Amino acid sequence: MTKNNIKELSIQVNLNGLSFCILNRTSNTIEFLKTTAFGQKLNPFDVLNRLKTELSSSTSFSEDFDSVTVIHQNELATLVPNALYNENNKADYLKFNSKILKTDLIAHDDIVINDSSNVYVPYVNINNYIFETFGEFVYKHASSVLIDSILQNNRRDETTVNVNVNDNTLEVIVSEKKSLMLFNSFEYNSKEDFIYYILFVFEQLNLNVETTFVYLSGNISKEDGLYDIIYTYVRHIYFVENFLAYNLESTISNNAYKTHYLILNSF
Repeated sequence: MTKNNIKELSIQVNLNGLSFCILNRTSNTIEFLKTTAFGQKLNPFDVLNRLKTELSSSTSFSEDFDSVTVIHQNELATLVPNALYNENNKADYLKFNSKILKTDLIAHDDIVINDSSNVYVPYVNINNYIFETFGEFVYKHASSVLIDSILQNNRRDETTVNVNVNDNTLEVIVSEKKSLMLFNSFEYNSKEDFIYYILFVFEQLNLNVETTFVYLSGNISKEDGLYDIIYTYVRHIYFVENFLAYNLESTISNNAYKTHYLILNSF
């Protein structure tokens, strides 16, 4: 018996919200896309309760998925070049820039295009629930998805800066052709914080605000203060280009690629 539709589910988890995306491989179409913002930073236990509520609220999640991916988005991650990586030292890599507990599970993603390992702490309670609900699944860190997609899609020979904007956090990726020069994430509480971290990156790498191209993705639009302040200080500001090979279901906005850049590039 041949299956009519091959469908994949991706779930993006952070302490400020959840995102869900369903890709129909048979029709090559993103047919479901939703983000739920909490309005405040929750703890992992409350996030799990919100996840349970969301998954039970729509019949879209009761289908038989061929694969399920969970994207863990938090600041508990660090990149290690594979030439230096040792599986036995995962906790040591993380403890230099993250507060971790002895009981934390430490995982890693292989970023092939960058020949590096991304060491991070996933939300174990989320993983356990997803396994109980859907069976086998894949999980990875949000920064792994961002770095891989940006390096894969980079068309410029010059140094470029990508800024992915979330509620109260931003990820900054600086690349040149297919090479990663910098990745970091920052927490911000105001537009002044936001621009400070971006200009700090420019300063550290001696980048020119008059000539360097900056590409924006995530929760940012031309109508908000974050865009205004970055446009005040940096000359070349663009939203990310759409390199997806998928179609969007007619009810999904064309702006979805920019807004949901991370989850749309997770398949």
